[in-house]
Amino acid sequence: MAETTQKAQGRRKEVVGEVVSNKMHKTIVVQVTRKKAHPFYGRVIARNKKFYAHDESNQAHVGDVVRLEETRPLSKLKRWKLKDIVRKAALVPEAAVDAAS
Repeated sequence: MAETTQKAQGRRKEVVGEVVSNKMHKTIVVQVTRKKAHPFYGRVIARNKKFYAHDESNQAHVGDVVRLEETRPLSKLKRWKLKDIVRKAALVPEAAVDAAS
């Protein structure tokens, strides 16, 4: 997933990534992929990092591409909150389909 970081005077950082877990209540885990050229070899290397984010209304699902905003520490691991959903997942998660049946 494409990654963007903005930092201006008085602005909060923003990152874009894919939701990999939403099993916790009001919490999602978002994987952000950063691509960078190797300083010597020049080959593009992808680095992944997972962020725990606060999702107040439990609206994000696995596979969604979301934008996170930096915030004050909300728990031991959560320092981000869900700003908006950039793109919804194409398929409904398998667990939700089984629960509906």
